[in-house]
Order: sequence, then C-alpha cells, then structure tokens
Amino acid sequence: MLPPFLSFVALYEGHLRRCLTKSGLSQQTLAVDGDTTLQFWGPSPARRSAPRRPALVFLHGFGPKAIWQWRQQAQHFAAEFDVYIPDLVFFGGSATRSAERSEAFQAAAVGKLLEEAGVERYSVVGTSYGGFVAYHMARMWPERVERAVIASSGINRRRADGEEMARRAGAENPADIMLPETAASMRRLLGLAVSRRFSSMVPDFVLNDVIHRLYSENRKEKIELLRGCTTGKDDTPQVSALQQEVLLVWGENDRIFPVEMAHELKGLLGEKVRLEVMKNTGHVPQLEDTARFNEIVEGFLRGAHP
Repeated sequence: MLPPFLSFVALYEGHLRRCLTKSGLSQQTLAVDGDTTLQFWGPSPARRSAPRRPALVFLHGFGPKAIWQWRQQAQHFAAEFDVYIPDLVFFGGSATRSAERSEAFQAAAVGKLLEEAGVERYSVVGTSYGGFVAYHMARMWPERVERAVIASSGINRRRADGEEMARRAGAENPADIMLPETAASMRRLLGLAVSRRFSSMVPDFVLNDVIHRLYSENRKEKIELLRGCTTGKDDTPQVSALQQEVLLVWGENDRIFPVEMAHELKGLLGEKVRLEVMKNTGHVPQLEDTARFNEIVEGFLRGAHP
C-alpha cells in the first residue's frame, strides 16, 4: 500500500474535501436511530441561522463514497440549494447494526437523516444504486420528495439483465464486477462504466491504490447489499408509477444499464417523466460531461422544459 503522501487517491480526496468546504459544506455525522449512523456533507453550521433554501439530496452509486461521485455537482448547486450528500450505509463513515440490506432500508435511513436535520421537503438526485434509493424515497414519501432525478439506474432490471451484464464483462456475477479486487478487474469495471477508453493508460499501482482505499472497506457488507437488492430478482420489473415529476438521465453508451432500459423505465414510472439521453457518455454522465449533466438537472429543478 502506498503511504498517504504518495497516494493519488489520498491526495485527490484532500482536494475534494477542500472543494466541498469552499462551497459551504461540512462533513457531519448523525445517528438516525439506535442502530444506524450516517456520515454526510451538508450545509455548514454557520448557515444554520440563515434562511432555508430549497434542499437537494445527492445519492451515490455503488462505488467510491459520495464525495468522489458528486463533487462537481455540489460545487455547482450549493450556491442556490441546501445540498446534502450522504454516504449510504457501509460506504464512507456510514454503518448500521441492523441486518437489513435492501434499497428501501437505505432510503429509510436517508429519510430519517433529513428529518433529524430539520429538512421537511427536498428533491433527490440518485445515480445507479443511488437511483434505486431515490426511487424508493419518492415512492415512500410523496409528500416530502418534490422532484426526483434518476440517472443511469436500472430499477426496472430483470433477473436476466444481471446475468447479461456479467456475460458482457466476462465475470461470474455482478459482485465480481462492482467490487474489483485486482487491477485487471478495476479496468474491467472502468471499461463498462466510462465511455472513453483510458484505463489502459493507468498504471497497475494506481489502480491497486484505488481498490485498497475506495473499494476494500466493508467488502463483505457491500456484497450483502448487492444480494439484498430487491431489483433484478424477478423476470418482470417491479416498478410502480411515481406521483412526482421525474427526470431520467442516461448515457447513450451505458454498458451496465443499457439505454434501452431507460426507454422502458420512462413508461413504467408514470406520465410525469422526462428522459434525457446524453451523447458520448457511459454509466457516469455526471462525471463524463459534468456541464451538460448539471444544465439538464438544473433546468428540470427550475421547471424548464426542452
């Protein structure tokens, strides 16, 4: 393992933390019940006496903790929104003693966090696994969730979709893909997630540092989260319509949840659903084309129509 002063991951995370701090956010921890504690970035204590602004919650995907996935969105939206970026249970500093492992459990934990923070109404933006959680939050609390953005998130996946994804990647099961243990398996994940092919240029020692610092912690519990997912258990999608306005954002080259799933999901979620397919992006459009992603989401939150 590289020492922190030689670790790209450790050095870059310091940069990420400084960016969020400059945006008026601070890292905090709240016990949401007797079993579960969530760590999150939210408005700094200095803002608590200021008037409340619209609240916006970003939910990360199944990968590095939240700060790595939403930094650029936090910087963009923190000027006009009270931004909350939680680490889901078993990511970052969030943990639970509960045996629950479903997305609905994650949704309930985030809902309790926002309640403890005094946030009554909010919009949610979830990517991939975080989109599963965002969907459940919108379904469970239509009176709290004003708008929902679901990005690159195949909540309508079938049992065969997981098998097909593993086949495309040459892996035995989704856990082997989503929780890489070697530089080769990290390259495989990047090849699926990112439209641009750059992983071959990254040295093995850097990829191994990424794995050690961002993927190894709570590996057993994260495998349990994957197995505990309620999506993908059946041969038909288990999706009900949402009451809120919903925005779907998808990369046209997504190889984890192909864009065809987005078109089907649009029909399943109800009449108030809009789909934006982003060109030249894969599974993480918020990272690959940040400016366009932010523009699309901001327009939706402001009620603008294409």
